[in-house]
Amino acid sequence: MTETNEPLDTTPQDEAPAEPRPKAPPIESRFLFVDVAALRAKQLRRGALLRLDDDAESLRNLPFKCERLAMEEVKRGLVAYDVPKAAAETA
Repeated sequence: MTETNEPLDTTPQDEAPAEPRPKAPPIESRFLFVDVAALRAKQLRRGALLRLDDDAESLRNLPFKCERLAMEEVKRGLVAYDVPKAAAETA
């Protein structure tokens, strides 16, 4: 057996930095806000990754319940959503 002192580099060198997600338009309806936040909380409970900044200082003051984290993500415009058209508009 021969030993090599070369470090194993498992990180790709050509990996491009991730582009920031585009901000979602602000939600003006409180009912739409609740719906979007509820769906996002469901995703978080199922294991989705948090979209908030990785800055520990900004996360320190946030509660760690999925619902509150989801509401904060929606407030910051980090959750994309689509509003389906009504049946009368599509006909």
